[in-house]
Amino acid sequence: MQMSEADIESAIRMKGKARQMDVLEVDPTGATGLVDGSGAILLDVREDNEWSAGHAPGAVHVRLVDLDPRSFNTTSPVVAVCRSGNRSGSAAKKLAAAGVTVYNLVGGMKAWREAGRPVIRDDGSAGTVV
Repeated sequence: MQMSEADIESAIRMKGKARQMDVLEVDPTGATGLVDGSGAILLDVREDNEWSAGHAPGAVHVRLVDLDPRSFNTTSPVVAVCRSGNRSGSAAKKLAAAGVTVYNLVGGMKAWREAGRPVIRDDGSAGTVV
C-alpha cells in the first residue's frame, strides 16, 4: 500500500514535551506508509518468544535489552514496535537520543493485528501476538 506524504503526516502525532526527547508516534497505517514509502526499518524489540509466535513481515528483531542505538544508520528512519507500545517507546527514546529518526508504533503489535496487518512466523505461516 503506497501512501502519499500527506497521508503519512496525518497518521503521525507528536508525543512528549520539550523537556524530554520528542518521539513521534504512528499508527499501523502510518507505519506501513513509512516502511513502504520511505524505506523505514520496522524494528521489533520484543522478547524472543514473542517474536517467534508472530511478527510483521520484513521486521528486524533486536530485543530491547540488546538494543545499541549506535548500530543504526542515522539516515534510515526506524519504526519501533513491541506488543503494546511501551517497550518500543523506550527504544524510540534511546534511538532518538542517538540522532536516529524514529517513530513509535502506538498500540504495538496488538494494534497492528487489529488493523488487519499480517502477522507471520519465521517459516511464513500465520502467527499470533502474545
